[in-house]
Amino acid sequence: MEKTYHPQSIEQSLYQNWEEQGYFKPQGEQSQGNYCIMIPPPNVTGSLHMGHAFQDTIMDTLTRYQRMKGKNTLWQVGTDHAGIATQMLVERKVAAEEGKTRHDLGRENFIDRIWDWKAQSGGTITKQLRRLGASVDWDRERFTMDEGMSAAVQEVFVRLYDDELIYRGKRLVNWDPALHTAISDLEVENKEKQGSMWHFRYPLADGALTADGKDYLEIATTRPETMLGDSAVAVHPEDERYQSLIGKFILLPIVNRRIPIICDDYVDMAFGTGCVKITPAHDFNDYEVGKRHLLPMFNILTFDAAIRPMAEVINTDGSNNTQLDGNLPERYAGLDRFKARSAIIEELETLGLLGEIKPHALKVPYGDRSGVVIEPLLTDQWYVSVAPMAKTAMEAVDNGDIKFVPQQYENMYNSWMRDIQDWCISRQLWWGHRIPAWYDETGKVYVGRDEGEVRTKYKLDDSVVLRQDADVLDTWFSSALWTFATLGWPDNTDDLKTFHPTDVLVTGFDIIFFWVARMIMMTMHFIKDENGKPQVPFKTVYITGLIRDEAGNKMSKSKGNVLDPLDMIDGIDLESLVTKRTGNMMQPKLAAKIEKSTRKEFSEGIEAHGTDALRFTLASMASTGRDINWDMKRLDGYRSFCNKIWNASRYVLMNTEGEDCGINANGKQSGSLTLSLADRWIISLFNQTVKTFDEHMENYRFDLAANTLYEFTWNQFCDWYLELTKPVMQSGSEDELRGTRHTLVTVLEAMQRLMHPIMPYITETIWQRVKPLTGVQGESIMLAAFPEYQQNQVDEAAMQDLEWVKQVIVAVRNIRAELNIAPSKPLNALLKGVNAQDKQRIETNQTFFTTLAKLESMTVLEDGDSAPMSSTQLIGNMELLIPMAGLIDVAAEVARIDKQLDKADSEFKRIEKKLSNQGFVAKAPEAVIEKERAKQAEYQRDIDKLTEQKAELAKLES
Repeated sequence: MEKTYHPQSIEQSLYQNWEEQGYFKPQGEQSQGNYCIMIPPPNVTGSLHMGHAFQDTIMDTLTRYQRMKGKNTLWQVGTDHAGIATQMLVERKVAAEEGKTRHDLGRENFIDRIWDWKAQSGGTITKQLRRLGASVDWDRERFTMDEGMSAAVQEVFVRLYDDELIYRGKRLVNWDPALHTAISDLEVENKEKQGSMWHFRYPLADGALTADGKDYLEIATTRPETMLGDSAVAVHPEDERYQSLIGKFILLPIVNRRIPIICDDYVDMAFGTGCVKITPAHDFNDYEVGKRHLLPMFNILTFDAAIRPMAEVINTDGSNNTQLDGNLPERYAGLDRFKARSAIIEELETLGLLGEIKPHALKVPYGDRSGVVIEPLLTDQWYVSVAPMAKTAMEAVDNGDIKFVPQQYENMYNSWMRDIQDWCISRQLWWGHRIPAWYDETGKVYVGRDEGEVRTKYKLDDSVVLRQDADVLDTWFSSALWTFATLGWPDNTDDLKTFHPTDVLVTGFDIIFFWVARMIMMTMHFIKDENGKPQVPFKTVYITGLIRDEAGNKMSKSKGNVLDPLDMIDGIDLESLVTKRTGNMMQPKLAAKIEKSTRKEFSEGIEAHGTDALRFTLASMASTGRDINWDMKRLDGYRSFCNKIWNASRYVLMNTEGEDCGINANGKQSGSLTLSLADRWIISLFNQTVKTFDEHMENYRFDLAANTLYEFTWNQFCDWYLELTKPVMQSGSEDELRGTRHTLVTVLEAMQRLMHPIMPYITETIWQRVKPLTGVQGESIMLAAFPEYQQNQVDEAAMQDLEWVKQVIVAVRNIRAELNIAPSKPLNALLKGVNAQDKQRIETNQTFFTTLAKLESMTVLEDGDSAPMSSTQLIGNMELLIPMAGLIDVAAEVARIDKQLDKADSEFKRIEKKLSNQGFVAKAPEAVIEKERAKQAEYQRDIDKLTEQKAELAKLES
């Protein structure tokens, strides 16, 4: 092996070989069962970020683990077509390169340009996934717009329509005035802004007066422009101030429309004046109030969010209202909504109807892609009636067919599902699955998989002119079919039978409703088992936390705190990092601020850590908490961990290659072996580690699994076991040498298999080197068997004996550290309170004490024997004493003992106070009380011994 660990020299070539050899594919052997994970398809426009790296590490760890467990394993990969993001990207590209818009090109030509872009540049994130070591089956890579997915999407749409679960209607949606499309709540970013609250006076009609004699009602609003679309003014039904006015009317200023005064529990009597304007066509809360009271809806805005020449008047059932007057003042027609706001405020002030204006903090919705303020708008859209499917989907979680990890997310899921609203699935885009619906010249709709089927299905001849719906489906619609459509549905394929339902979905809490719930609903509606029972898409939903920066802030480009996983793998110099974070910023002050913070945080850039160190760091942080603060120091630490593994492996190989390891070419034992206590201990400990690791993986505690590996590998194997082998390697018999070499290579080889799911590259490299020494067969570690817990290889006595030996060695080393004695200086130890077992351990392990503790002698003192002044450490009931004459600074030792005495005395008094508390003694279980008394007795023993040591020191000083 190379002397120094260089991840860059091994990772990419290893991955290329894995992929070329087809190791990631399902192996077809199903005797141990099947296992499948579906990757949450990243956007085709995207690039790898910390969230991807985190989730993909977890998925790959699970996949590699189950593959090595013998399962027929599939990690299904694919990307999402990302309707809005992709269309925007290509539109900008066309504009920059050709000075044209998509409308100049026409729909078909523009879509061709998108496919061209995908072929050339749409694979960035899949290339980056390879750098992470993702063992997905690339030959099965899917795309949400590929031929098979498109067929599945059409099939689902048509069937849902025929089942009367899809319909078209005019309802309120989040409308993006820049992109001219409806968007989902997930694509809306609410920003805290400082705005104003304007108070208006709405004149009462028909001579009505308020209880205090006023001829108007005062309302407050943050969006004055929407008053042109008011349908009512609402008060609370129990508000005594307005009881006499309920059912009467006001005269809406500027448009002179009579609108009713209604009562509704939605109104907060204590807020403002207790009167609320109701604008059902431009506010989601008002829309619900309007439906309850059957109010007409006045749509006053165009798709550009400008004032219409005439309001569109809509009934609550979505039909056009032709009886009410929709006229709007000509002077406002075509004005942008915010210019209209200023003009309306000015006119109301002129009319004497403007009251006070107060500063008001509010949340303003912005489109996350366009960056413009989103407008609630009444538009014609396609919807899925999801309530019937939601009932079945909730039952799947209630009865345990689907489990959430952590379990508390079931509450979030159920809360959303109980209040579920019909799902708007249409988008006014060109890129996406075009809705399979056609219209005749009268506007009648026909749904089918293609126009030919429509004509056959509805018996339409060629004389009927049809045009296809111009809208496309929400990207969440196609991704909702991901678990079964990627496996070949609507055909009943072997893959579908083999891998569905899938085993676990790894995702974030923020898309439980948008994706997880919709996958459950769609899958259970369309996929049934052989008994007709709805099939779940996955058995477990593992919810990951959000990766934040070290200060706990969300990572974002605007904050300049984004970390690129590839920079941590490959390294990046400071200047490149600064450019990366500030290069495209339009605000010089912000760019300068981010540059300053970046230079301060990364004064020398980011060094290369390799993929394994990054993966291990991410796994070690995968606790069940929601948010995870990134820590570069931990990444540095796990890079050192990789170095430790590498160097330990080199030590093993240097002492075993070309030597007799007691193993023949078939992996069988050859020759007689004598296993040392250290050999038996590390074999036992390894088996316990395997058992513990399996338990943590079963419970999705990747953090505990990683910590288990770290503790065994660094602290036990590298730090202790390798040191304990040196006496044998230096002076052992042939049988002892053979036994230790056998243990070194077999444990090292099995340890690589144990670590492989989290750290694939370094383990494959070391395994390939050590496997010939063990007789293990196989082309790749990822196809090798995962270690199994072997109870018959756990020697409890050896573990207890070796742990005792370690305590003695640590005790001597502690005394050396406390007294500042050189590690190489031989010491003489005295031992008090030695029982028969201790004596046997001392006699049989002298070599360890001589070489690792540098003890020249170990003398057992009998009862009554006096000992010189010594530094003492306790090992159970045995005292280990190192005579201090000529070794120590007496004053410093007294100070050290005083410090220990203070601590022991403090703990003794704390427990004494606790036990004297009658309330505690009366309520606490007897076992707890006994435990406290035992601890108190232990502290008293320590106090007595420390006091005795201090007295002896005084003699030494005199």
